[in-house]
Amino acid sequence: MTYPQPPQTQHQPPPPPVPPQNGLGTAGFVLGLVGLLFSFLPVIGVVAWPLVILGLVLGLVGWARADRGRATNKGLAIAGVALSAVGLVVCVLWAAVFTKAASDVSTALDDLDAQANKEAVLVYEITGDVPSASITYSTHGDGGSAMNQEEATTLPWTKELTVKGLFSGGTLSASTGAEGGTVTCRITVDGVEKKTATASGPFSMASCSNF
Repeated sequence: MTYPQPPQTQHQPPPPPVPPQNGLGTAGFVLGLVGLLFSFLPVIGVVAWPLVILGLVLGLVGWARADRGRATNKGLAIAGVALSAVGLVVCVLWAAVFTKAASDVSTALDDLDAQANKEAVLVYEITGDVPSASITYSTHGDGGSAMNQEEATTLPWTKELTVKGLFSGGTLSASTGAEGGTVTCRITVDGVEKKTATASGPFSMASCSNF
């Protein structure tokens, strides 16, 4: 008597293991490292901005994949996140420095422009008891320097000048003659005394300068 054979069971081979998805975590580490190195370089470090930002994003995605068991390079992904974060901080600091420098330059240019258009009232005065005095005066500014001489037969003597632009000072001197006496020079700018000097005796000179 023939008995029927039991059906043969076919065993399916197990599916191949899924390879770990380590690419993003590795890419985040590489970009973070390169971006951090570039971030320390002035001017050239501008290229670090996209590197560290992309490295931070890829590092976080790689970290998340490792937490879900889809990647095996969690430590490398965390290192990429850390490097990218440090590089980003350095980039932000450089941006703050450049912004401050640009603001300082702009302020300095504005100040120069204001000085170039500023007017000042310069008053030269000579007083004393001499019968006459030989007077020399000049002003210095962006228009150059001009020297003038006058003979004053009566005192006090006053000369008022309006100067415009980058005014850098002037000189005023008065000399007594052979008969002697006392002579005083005085310089004011916008009503504020800047220099004064007195001389006495024959052929003496009172000089006001370096103000």
